[in-house]
Amino acid sequence: MVFDHINVMSGYPQPDIDMFCSFATEHRRRECPGIVQASCKRGIHRPGHPHNDDGGNQSRSVMGGEWAMFDKDMSWRQVPVRLDAKRWSTWPRSRTVLVVVHTVTTGQRLLDAVALLAGDLRVQVVFTMARDVFSNGVPEFLDTLRAVVLPWEQAVETRFDLALAAAYEGIHQLHAPVVVLPHGAGYNKFVSAGDRKRVLPERGTYGLGRQWLIRDGALVPAAIVLAHREELVRLAHSCPEATSVAAVVGDPSYDCIRASLPSRALYRAALGARPDQQLIVVSSTWGPNSLLARSSALLAQLLAELPHEGYRIALLLHPNAWNAHGEWQVVSWLSGLRRSGLALVSQHADWRGVLVAADHVVGDHGSATLYGTATGVPVMLAGTGDADTDPGSPMGELGSVAPRLDPARPLLRQLQRSLRACPRDDLARISARISSEPGQFARNMRALVYRTMKLRPLGPCAPVEPAALPVLVQGRPYESARS
Repeated sequence: MVFDHINVMSGYPQPDIDMFCSFATEHRRRECPGIVQASCKRGIHRPGHPHNDDGGNQSRSVMGGEWAMFDKDMSWRQVPVRLDAKRWSTWPRSRTVLVVVHTVTTGQRLLDAVALLAGDLRVQVVFTMARDVFSNGVPEFLDTLRAVVLPWEQAVETRFDLALAAAYEGIHQLHAPVVVLPHGAGYNKFVSAGDRKRVLPERGTYGLGRQWLIRDGALVPAAIVLAHREELVRLAHSCPEATSVAAVVGDPSYDCIRASLPSRALYRAALGARPDQQLIVVSSTWGPNSLLARSSALLAQLLAELPHEGYRIALLLHPNAWNAHGEWQVVSWLSGLRRSGLALVSQHADWRGVLVAADHVVGDHGSATLYGTATGVPVMLAGTGDADTDPGSPMGELGSVAPRLDPARPLLRQLQRSLRACPRDDLARISARISSEPGQFARNMRALVYRTMKLRPLGPCAPVEPAALPVLVQGRPYESARS
């Protein structure tokens, strides 16, 4: 290509600029018709060219017209998504899947779905980063995957056979059937839509309301993934027309937690809990109503009041909290508590094994607290997220029956009484509301993905894998910079 031989900043002789402009214009006309006319009207500054309005005597930045298209083409990925990509591909794929990552949390959930395509040489998977208030950390997350990542501007101008998302910002711009998954334990939280131009009568349950599913009178997702059959009833109430594309497939994290229970001793050892110690897992979501925001002194109280020889305290923090404030800052803020014995779970670790290891879960209205009910251990609540929780959701029910940890009373006694305060039958009933398809997410989701791609799956579905061993934050926040 001409692009491969152009070095604008070097001192080497440049190829004929008119030839390049003609090539770039024709390339963009084929790939993205409709934007070329406007870019051609802007023109291009060519130093010393007789058609310049300044005769080439002024020093100006060459950033308009076809040069802008040149920059855009160089930032866009060519293989494996360009129209003639088969010329350059080692594996001749027949389907291309786009994975839309809004946040680290959504990216983690989408990996559960992407894993179902492993080993299928017919399917090429590419990723893109979509806009979100919690997009910090996404570039690093994508870097660790070492996958093909398309700029968002390219993703919305390219056709795909399937797009997977776990959030809603911008997905109406995609040229693909979009399958949307929940990024946590079902649909539990009240959230107002972020688009201020859209007038809404009230807050809706995130992922089930019309403000996320309908755009300009049309239903955006091709399929809406539900974890439980009862969510169909809630969806029918909030957005009846969306029930036609709803698919009840189950919950991957619920299945993973259940599959990990036989290896509980391994997860406890990874968190530094001795066999004679009780492991208290403190789980905090993000935002002003989270456990850490409302009960900031709770961790210090637990470390001070519980005897170290009998208890170990581990903190499980939502990725949005890590990335909104920065990993260095979070580790720095918690450095004193870590010196006092707090086990800080890395945001890069598999959090599901942490819940499996717990003897008690103390949490807020975040999904990790709800998933804690799947382990059968006592669950207590702290923080004040009731106003953010749909009372008809499983998290809403947990909020009505789980005991509250009162920092003004002795904590050890409250933990010892927590099992009686919240009977196992109540926790089992709430846990059963997370998924109506226990153990079947992989099979059902795989069938949905291939059906959407109009492709027949290859071979049997792989069994549910247990969670990876958790990893704790090690060292001090300044050490990596000094080394």
